[in-house]
Amino acid sequence: MRTVTIRSEIPPEARKACDRPVVLPDRNLTSQETAGNWNKDRTALVACETRRAAAVAAVDATPTGD
Repeated sequence: MRTVTIRSEIPPEARKACDRPVVLPDRNLTSQETAGNWNKDRTALVACETRRAAAVAAVDATPTGD
């Protein structure tokens, strides 16, 4: 019997680090600043989840050699 190791190719986008949350100033924010920062964080979260899901899909699509 011969053992073959198959390496999964993870999409390069999936290797990018997720954006850090917005650094908030040490003062009260306006409602416009609050909404803008919230939107930036949510957009970054969605992008990061897309990359993570692509990595999982790439690994899951790799044949196991069974």
